[in-house]
Amino acid sequence: MIQNFNFASIPHIIFGAGKLNELYEIVPKFGNNVLFVIGGSSLERSGKWKEISSSMENKSITYTSVSVKGEPSPPIVDQIAENFRNKNIDLIIGIGGGSVTDAGKAISAMIPKEDSIKNYLEGVGTKIHDGKKIPYIAIPTTSGTGSEATKNAVISDIGSEGFKKSLRHDNLIPNIALIDPELMISCPPSITGACGMDAFTQLLEAYVSTKASPMTDALAYSGMEYMNKNMIPACFGGASDVNVRAAMAYGSLMSGITLANAGLGIVHGLASPIGGFFDIPHGVVCGTLLAEATRMNIKKLKELSVAGKAGLKKHANIGALLSGNKLNGEGKIDENCSILISTLEKWTEELKIDRLGKYGITSEHIEKIVKKAGLKNNPVNLNDKDIETIILNRL
Repeated sequence: MIQNFNFASIPHIIFGAGKLNELYEIVPKFGNNVLFVIGGSSLERSGKWKEISSSMENKSITYTSVSVKGEPSPPIVDQIAENFRNKNIDLIIGIGGGSVTDAGKAISAMIPKEDSIKNYLEGVGTKIHDGKKIPYIAIPTTSGTGSEATKNAVISDIGSEGFKKSLRHDNLIPNIALIDPELMISCPPSITGACGMDAFTQLLEAYVSTKASPMTDALAYSGMEYMNKNMIPACFGGASDVNVRAAMAYGSLMSGITLANAGLGIVHGLASPIGGFFDIPHGVVCGTLLAEATRMNIKKLKELSVAGKAGLKKHANIGALLSGNKLNGEGKIDENCSILISTLEKWTEELKIDRLGKYGITSEHIEKIVKKAGLKNNPVNLNDKDIETIILNRL
């Protein structure tokens, strides 16, 4: 029996090598006053920003750019929104990693408002956003968060009482997600690896989620199939291969679509408080915790005996996928669950994903982190001790 499910809207998706060229025909349809939200200097170093700005000038498009370095915070979003509130912006284009995509999404939502984004953040403010925004095009330059396909913008306020919370509304889904893998070729191995592990975490957590459906299963499985073959090559010999980059970009896109519909699990339940308390890249948090969290989930599912069978089989399905073998009967479930864990451990090691301790996290912080963590749609219940063990093993 197929369980009932809802499926959220997705943006108009334009995917493929060289598709950036279509942007120059799309922009005039929205207007001639554009705000670009970009990252640090990587876009300029790649030469793509010169190409983009020249094309805007050739089309007689008035444009301005703002740079967002690191994860967007309330003051950053508030300041940019205030600066452009009375500038009659027709379109916002975010070109960068997940943080830039989220920043652009948030700025497009806050320019029509007169107050701080903090008032609209889940679990922080008391106001509900009405969905009014400046049209927004998301152009990712990394393969990680899948934010180009979601309705929420993650905003961070890092510190001892910090948080990572979402501004969320159905209308905040980008009008267009333009995904050109050529933009990802210049992404360095360390960022490619961490982002790739984030995307794979989202795919796996959505696949084994308590809210998963046949539709999200199909998309998540497809994304993991492409990422499995290209995760390591993307960080090493295949880094400049556009087909490898396209596979990673596709997996990331699928991760955004599936997380929006099936939810996530304990890794992202921990990533929120850890990323709020400590200045640590989101991809590193996910990548460093994934193997340990998967090991714990499988252990707890086995303890459930009959009730855990469906969850174990789903984990085994992915173990079989990663090994190149088909799941063959109940006798292979344990073997393939072990393959899943060992493969994730191998990736963590080969990609040199940092341990939490590098960012100042110690055993003294674990209780505080666990207190703020959430299970989300984890496939099995975990108690505080289980969650502590996951963190402790990656300090």
